[in-house]
Amino acid sequence: MVPGLEVKFAGGAPILSEGHVIEGYASLFGLTDQGGDAVLPGAFAASLARLAGKGDRVRMLWQHDPTRPIGVWDEIREDEKGLWVKGRLLPEVAQAREAAALIGAGAIEGLSIGYRTIRAERDRKGRRALAEVELWEVSLVTFPMLPEARVGRKEAEDLREMAAVFAAAAEALRAG
Repeated sequence: MVPGLEVKFAGGAPILSEGHVIEGYASLFGLTDQGGDAVLPGAFAASLARLAGKGDRVRMLWQHDPTRPIGVWDEIREDEKGLWVKGRLLPEVAQAREAAALIGAGAIEGLSIGYRTIRAERDRKGRRALAEVELWEVSLVTFPMLPEARVGRKEAEDLREMAAVFAAAAEALRAG
């Protein structure tokens, strides 16, 4: 884990479509997670603008492990609901192929943000309202902290087809 990095888990049934594209909400505004924090609308805006200004991007990791990138986030934006992400698992990466199989089987359903708090306020019960965060990464995770914030879900048949494509490719590489 990176010093100063906080993580927020969001859960859900992933949408895995077009072979290896995933999309969904990595964070939902105004909902208190199991850690007692709620992200406020606009909390990601400055961070996303800074990254875009530098030509940089938010990383896609497996289980918040900085040594295990598994894909790229092609689109990240705030809307009225929360932080929406769309990206690609990279089939050339073994962990990404495993992640696709786990998503297809329904074993992995979570997204989680890795960030540093810039501005937050506490209420009387000690809960934080996160007003501004520096977003570092969005991970696919096993155990989400915010069950309502999930990657979307596509038909199970499509997911099985995608897993079959990866299996066929692996077999072709072994035979080749």
